[in-house]
Amino acid sequence: SINGSPCFKLQLDFTPLGISLDKDRYGHTEKTRKISATMTNYQRHAASGDPRGRPAFQQALLLALSFFPLASSFAPHRPFIALARHGASSSPLRMSSEGGGGVNIPGAPPQEVRTKEEDDAIQWDLFKKHHAKGSWRGTWTSYDYMGDVVDTSLASVDLNLDDSGDSATHTHTVITTQTVADCETCFDSTDTKILPVASYAPGNLGRGRLASSGMVIGPSLLRTGAMSTELILSHGDGRVRVVFQHAPVWEKGVEPGSCPPQGLKLFRTLVSREALRPGPPTAAAENANPPSRGNPKFFRPVPPFLWHKKWAGTSWTWGPTTGDRGWRIEEVDEADAWHGRPTGDHMGVWSMRLPGGVLVQCPRVVFGGEAGLCRLAWLPEDDGEEGTDSDGDPAKLLRIEASVMALEPIISEEDEDMMVGFYPPMLGSLRCDVTRKVGELENTSMLKKLMELDSGTGVVAPRSEEVPAPPPAAEAKPKPAAKTDSSAKDPAPSKKPEGSKEKKDDNKGEGDSGLDAIRKAIKM
Repeated sequence: SINGSPCFKLQLDFTPLGISLDKDRYGHTEKTRKISATMTNYQRHAASGDPRGRPAFQQALLLALSFFPLASSFAPHRPFIALARHGASSSPLRMSSEGGGGVNIPGAPPQEVRTKEEDDAIQWDLFKKHHAKGSWRGTWTSYDYMGDVVDTSLASVDLNLDDSGDSATHTHTVITTQTVADCETCFDSTDTKILPVASYAPGNLGRGRLASSGMVIGPSLLRTGAMSTELILSHGDGRVRVVFQHAPVWEKGVEPGSCPPQGLKLFRTLVSREALRPGPPTAAAENANPPSRGNPKFFRPVPPFLWHKKWAGTSWTWGPTTGDRGWRIEEVDEADAWHGRPTGDHMGVWSMRLPGGVLVQCPRVVFGGEAGLCRLAWLPEDDGEEGTDSDGDPAKLLRIEASVMALEPIISEEDEDMMVGFYPPMLGSLRCDVTRKVGELENTSMLKKLMELDSGTGVVAPRSEEVPAPPPAAEAKPKPAAKTDSSAKDPAPSKKPEGSKEKKDDNKGEGDSGLDAIRKAIKM
C-alpha cells in the first residue's frame, strides 16, 4: 500500500519475455537506465510511505511501455501477428503453423533465434533482390491534407550496387527542365540534377527495414522538424512508393511554440509509381508496350469490388523483440481485410484510393503513447486473360503495414515531474503480405442481388415482404363471344374479369410491398 491506500503489486521482470537490451541492436540503453532509475525512485518513496511514489510508478510504467512497442512486444513465447489498431479489434489470421507457430516460407527468415550478423545478411539479401536493381523512374505526385495535387515532378530513385555486391549508392535524379523536339530530325533534351542520399552496406541500411518485397524507411525527423515515414512495395519491374509527412501541431486555442507539440498532423503525402523502364510509367507507354506477365500495369481500370476477394499467401512480420517471422496465410479474415475498407477503421484515419489499384492509409494525427499505423495496399496484376499464356494466373494483392511511435517524453533525472524533450520516433512493428486470389467471397454475389430487382421498376423488393402473385388464369371468367350480326352497332365493351377490377385493392393488404405506390410516383 502507498500512504495507506491499497494498490496492486507489479514486478517488472522482463527476463521471461525474452527481451534483450543489447545496445548495439536496439540503442535504448539510455532509456533503459531511465526506467531503472525511475523504478528505484518509486521503491524508495513507496518504502517510506511518500505519496510521490504513485506518480513515480506511473512514469516508470509509461517509460517501460514506450520502450517496448505495443504492437509486437508482449508476444515472445509463441510467434503471432498482433495488430496495434486504435479503435478496432485485432482478430488473428487464419494460418497454418508448423514448427512452433511459424512456417518456413520461400524467402522467409528461419524461425530460430538469429544473431545480428545473420539478421543483417537477410536484410541485405532482400534489399538486393527487390530494390537495389537500378534506376526506378516515375512521377512523384504530392498531395496535401485535403487530397489535392500540389506538385508533380519526373525523377528516379537510383539504387546501384557495386561490382562486389557488398555496397550500394542511393541517389535521386530529378528532371529540372525538359524540352520536347518539334521536328523529326531533332531530339528531346532534359536537364537533370543528381542529389546524393546515402550509401548502404550489410548492417548499414540507415533507417530502412525490409520484410519480403516491402520496405519501410523511417520514421525519421527532417530538418524542418517534420516526421517522415516511407513505405515501398515492389513487384516485378515496378514498385509503389509512398511518403507520409507529419508536422508538429497544437490544440485549438494553444499558441504554437508556447509548449511542446501535442501531436504530429499529416500535411503532405507523396506517391510515386516507378519502374525499371526507359521512362516513367504512363498510360501511353503501357498501351504501346504492354508489360509482360509478372510486371505491374499501373494505368488500368480497377473496379472497387476487385478488392473484395479471397486472398491467401505469405506474411512477413517483424518486431523489436520477436524479430523476423514468416507465416502462411490460408485466408485473410474480414476483420483483417483493411484493404477492403478504404476509409479506414475509425475517424482518425486519413486515406486515399488512387487509380491503378493503390490504397494508402495513415493517422491524421500521431499522438504520444499511441502507435499509429501507416498502410499501403496495391493490386499490381489482375487475373490472367483467358486463352493466353497467363490464363489461370490469379490476381495479386500486396500489403505493407508499419506502426510508428513518436512524442515519447524524456523525464528529467533531477525532477521526475519535468519533461526535458522527446525521444526520436521509432518503428514499432512491420508487416508485409504477399497474397494471390484464391476465390470469391461468399454471400456477396451481385448477380443474386440483381435477380431480386423488380423488372418493372428496378426496385429491390424487401426480403421480409413478398410481392403477391397475380390471380390464376383459371379464376378469371371467360370473355363473352363477339357478335357476328353485321347489322348490330358497335359491340358493347366486354366485361372485365372479376379479379382485374379488385387487383389494385388486393395489393393493399398485408402483403403490399409498396411497389404500386412507387409505380404511381414514377408515372407522375
